[in-house]
Amino acid sequence: MAKDLNDLKKQIFFELLDLAGRVFIVVTYSDNVVIGNRGFLPEEKERGLVLVFNRMMQFAWDDTGIHATLGFGPKVEKCFIPPDEIKAIFSPELEAQFATSSEKKDHPEPSSGHDTEKKPEGKPSLRAVPDKKVVKVDFSKKK
Repeated sequence: MAKDLNDLKKQIFFELLDLAGRVFIVVTYSDNVVIGNRGFLPEEKERGLVLVFNRMMQFAWDDTGIHATLGFGPKVEKCFIPPDEIKAIFSPELEAQFATSSEKKDHPEPSSGHDTEKKPEGKPSLRAVPDKKVVKVDFSKKK
């Protein structure tokens, strides 16, 4: 089942990339994720790291995950992201998102799950549930 879910993540990633020209992913902290020498900042270890990919970038997604060289300010870092650690894929331009549970399989399922709420403009967002590792995603456009 994990392979099927990872195949779905890959399919959604490339569909959004083809439609919008760029795609964002939320990556959870794990020893399996490589973000060059930079690594994860303390806040990113708690909330996850958002990475942006576009059509012009050279990267590869094979059965093991995404291999890419990504820019972080003036530095570039060799990165590897296993699909199991990708918790959300989204496109602000398309106002579309795909998210998976942040709970590990050996933990019980949360009783309320993820809460979704509508913003005044009718755009979806995820809000954090107290004491849970939930990433807040806000698709509202800056005015």
